[in-house]
Amino acid sequence: MQKYGKTLKHGRIFPIFYNFAVKINNAMKYFEVNFTISAPLEHLHDVRDVLAALVGEAGFETFEETPEGMKGYVQRDAFDKDVLDGAIDALPFPDAHVSYEISDAPDLDWNEQWEQEGFEPISVGEHLIIYDGRHLPKDDQSDRLLVEIDAHLAFGTGNHATTRMMAQALMQMKLDGCAVLDCGTGTGVLAIIALKRGAVEAIGYDIDEWSVDNARHNAVINRVDHCFTSILGDSIVIEQTGKQFDVVLANINRNILLADMPMMCRAMKKDAFLLLSGFYVNDTDILKAKAQEQGLSLAAEQHDGEWACLIFKNQH
Repeated sequence: MQKYGKTLKHGRIFPIFYNFAVKINNAMKYFEVNFTISAPLEHLHDVRDVLAALVGEAGFETFEETPEGMKGYVQRDAFDKDVLDGAIDALPFPDAHVSYEISDAPDLDWNEQWEQEGFEPISVGEHLIIYDGRHLPKDDQSDRLLVEIDAHLAFGTGNHATTRMMAQALMQMKLDGCAVLDCGTGTGVLAIIALKRGAVEAIGYDIDEWSVDNARHNAVINRVDHCFTSILGDSIVIEQTGKQFDVVLANINRNILLADMPMMCRAMKKDAFLLLSGFYVNDTDILKAKAQEQGLSLAAEQHDGEWACLIFKNQH
């Protein structure tokens, strides 16, 4: 059975779909919420996706598809039942009905299989391969940029459309001499790609301590640790750096992008670029409007299925 997740923390989303593990912090106690979805078969996939996005505001970190609907996992201390009920009431599918049951999640090593198996090399466009050290690229790939990611968890490997679109955008940009800010760095993969393509400095931040440590580790194995700084924290880190950047990356959810975009823009140099993903195509209009308020102009737009990537340029 396919498992998938959208890791949401304080409203931030890392869209991830994978077959090996659910991202769960084993040090915390979790509720398992079993959602039963009654909807026409042709709408079931869309209802799952939208439901996962909406109930994320109730503290959910990851989801698992089931034949009847899906299961969600949420830290007990972070769970907000009122928000959950409100999110279900707001589900924009009149022909869908959602019910749920709450139970204690078993204390398991959720990540063991992923850690043992890793992931096969991922080709992003024609010029980039993201790979796990346990699964080296085959044949001669000297004409491609190779990025090794030791990801104990599946998010931030390039498996998901949002990561791929962001990576492809970076591969098409001139990055020589650039300073890069990576908001919600995860594995650090995007910052590392930028550095290996000529950026001279990258700062990444994340509210997940594991991600911060993993990003540092991945910078070391890619030999860019001398110019990469990984910081534990939220968007307040942007102001704390006191720096201006040529490129700002943010693969996080719509609500956090809307809230943090003014802070991101204040940290952008004139003619700097802001690359955004982690949201649905239906969210692009509201993000474009917010960017325009900040004096940004749309430079490029890309879609991959239901997911979108927007690139803006600072005109100030």
